Amino acid sequence: MTDTVSGTSGTSGTSGAPGASDPSDAPGAVRPPADPGAGGFTEALAEATAVASLAPSSHNCQPWALARLTGERARAAARLFAGTGNRTGPAGDGTETLALAMDRTRTIGALAAHDVEMRVSCGAYWQLLLSALAAQGWHPEGIEYPATDGEGRRLAGDRWPKSWSLLGVARVRRTGDGDGSFRRLRETAAARRTNRGPYRASGIGTDVLAELTGPSAGAAADAPVAVTHLRGETERRAFGDFVARHGGRDFSHDAAWRETFAYLRPNASAAALRGDGFTLEQLFGPMSAARHHLLRTALAPRTMRVLRFAGYPGLLASQLAAIVRRTPAVTVMHFLADEPSGADMVRAGARLADYWLRATHAGLALHPVSVVVQHDDVRAALAERFGLRGRVFFVARLGHPTAQFPATPRHREAAAHLRL
Repeated sequence: MTDTVSGTSGTSGTSGAPGASDPSDAPGAVRPPADPGAGGFTEALAEATAVASLAPSSHNCQPWALARLTGERARAAARLFAGTGNRTGPAGDGTETLALAMDRTRTIGALAAHDVEMRVSCGAYWQLLLSALAAQGWHPEGIEYPATDGEGRRLAGDRWPKSWSLLGVARVRRTGDGDGSFRRLRETAAARRTNRGPYRASGIGTDVLAELTGPSAGAAADAPVAVTHLRGETERRAFGDFVARHGGRDFSHDAAWRETFAYLRPNASAAALRGDGFTLEQLFGPMSAARHHLLRTALAPRTMRVLRFAGYPGLLASQLAAIVRRTPAVTVMHFLADEPSGADMVRAGARLADYWLRATHAGLALHPVSVVVQHDDVRAALAERFGLRGRVFFVARLGHPTAQFPATPRHREAAAHLRL
């Protein structure tokens, strides 16, 4: 059975309410203070960026950047809201202005599809940030997306980092002391992670799936995205066959695999020191030191160039396909358009973050199967095989995990923003 929900709208619900190459996961540690909200915007933003830093991103590269615009720069940004119906007053009348950017020093780009992934990752960060601010009483009164990535320099001049591409601007206003939901949002964001292990064979109820695809708020509201669930046995088996046929593509693509391997840290300590990337344990679960050494050697780009002639990428694809076939549901997210705009990509990332947090709150886990969306011909074949309209940008296993996977470290944590 295939369920598709298109372009959900409305303003009810928040990220984390009951019903992010692979987006990665969040550290398990959760800070214990009570719900914030009584302080000023500086304190609220520090709390919000700490939550937003837990957003999923491909390769755990964390490509987002954030600027707080003040003074003349905030007034310059106000023109983005003129005539949109979002502007409720002049800049500086108790509003705060935030600018979301993509930091190209932290992006991946071996494949053309990676640009979409980076913008989607930034959108996931944006949704968590705005949701965390709203939970503390700072609600968006307007969100706008500039026509070009270079708009940031027009807003902030030479102070705008050259490596940053402006993606969105939001104006927020204090409307109260918060609704008490911040703690749950923070805990759910910390619990969210990619789980690549086995899932229980039991199905997922239609009521649960309906909660996952319900209306979203913030940057995710009215996102031009459809969600399709493949959950019939025939469909899941067909998807497993598709993965078996195409899942070795990344391993046999020199540039893509070199880039992926560059984010594979030798151990947890090295990952913690770098604050990004992932370890073999986060890919395959706990393993002995001997297996760790053997697997890392086998996955090294130089080794992979030799092993591909022996069919090793196909073997890895068949192993992934086997676990996919045992999964109770597969989540597919696709744009409503074949050629989405940059704004569509950011809003899609916001929708993905909302979906993933709702799944986490429901006790479900996600394991992205990104190889089927990163190559144009494979992605087109996937859409044709399962009758998916628009461009597919996210595919993942969905189910109740039978084991926990370790969290990935984060480079950008609290107060990770630039004040301009």
